Amino acid sequence: MQNTNISRKYEEYAYVLDFSTRHKSLTVPGREGTIITGLGEDRLTLLEILGMPNSTFDIGELIYIGKEGRTKVLSVLGKINYNKISISAQNELGAIVEKIVTKNEKKFVDYLNNAQPLTPRIHALELIPGIGKTYMKSMLDEIKRKKFTSFNDLQERVGFKEPAKNIAKRIMDEITGKTRMNFFVKR
Repeated sequence: MQNTNISRKYEEYAYVLDFSTRHKSLTVPGREGTIITGLGEDRLTLLEILGMPNSTFDIGELIYIGKEGRTKVLSVLGKINYNKISISAQNELGAIVEKIVTKNEKKFVDYLNNAQPLTPRIHALELIPGIGKTYMKSMLDEIKRKKFTSFNDLQERVGFKEPAKNIAKRIMDEITGKTRMNFFVKR
């Protein structure tokens, strides 16, 4: 059974990381106005967004960027690379990623429950910070008995501390380009 959220090509919502009025776009030459740096909620992509004139934005605000019925956004200008976003946006990113992981707990718990070996020697779980061979083996043994239902369930049954924080660290590594393989961030 395919999850429709994963197959969707475009983001519906984005979190505001930073914005600037009377600014020039970095992704589309000649576009200027209220330029927003956002993080897509579903695909976790960094986006440059053009806000409507006279709209106000708050850092951390969830804004609708879908195709129909936008109220504060004129257009999504495109994906933007981590090294092109402002220092302010970089500073906000970690907290927003953790917020997304916590808010979408089921999606990430499902990932942990269904993660597979990548090679005979490396399992996808091991690429999440804090999960080594010992935690991985405990997690796989517990999943065979009964799949995890929440981060708390995982923490109680295996002892793996702060799963949301560790998944957020992995996502940050993917966003910043520190990893060769992406599990959560869509390119």
